[in-house]
Amino acid sequence: MSEDLELVRRVQTGDRKAFDILIIKYQRRIVHVITGFLHDPVEALDVAQEVFIKAYPAIANFRGDSSFYTWLYRIAINTSKNVLVSRSKRPPAQDVDAADCHNAAELEEIDTPENSAMRDQLEQIVYQAIERLAPDMATAIRLREFDGMSYEEIAEVMDCPIGTVRSRIFRAREAIDKEIEAFNNGHAKN
Repeated sequence: MSEDLELVRRVQTGDRKAFDILIIKYQRRIVHVITGFLHDPVEALDVAQEVFIKAYPAIANFRGDSSFYTWLYRIAINTSKNVLVSRSKRPPAQDVDAADCHNAAELEEIDTPENSAMRDQLEQIVYQAIERLAPDMATAIRLREFDGMSYEEIAEVMDCPIGTVRSRIFRAREAIDKEIEAFNNGHAKN
């Protein structure tokens, strides 16, 4: 039995301290996920607290069909989406470092003002491209590229078939690549 599953079983028998251990173990990751949606670290802390408040009574129904983190992640995503709906916004994309972009290797290693400006522009282009994606595509690409989830885990979190996940990620990458290519072509002409 995994450590998480053992802690869950202890929580299900009334051991509040076991839940505290799970909070400590996953709080930082959950806050990171929520910040990717809300882009407000202070609000993300509040929403993370709400996630754990929702998870505590719901853990009684946790059967272990998925990992505890995947189950908790799904609660975090749904809670974040609810917050955004209440604000009448669609989920924004997570900030992207230039290192996360597959074209970033083309940037020189020396941090000159020109390279720094180009890196900042590239980050902004990737960020904007993800923001323009349909919410399901943006979520799928974030889960895969930023959170390192497998296709199976993403399918579980998003409650859809693996083929749908693959399609969403493929289309998201295609859209982002077009934006980067347009940037690179425009930059090469200058």
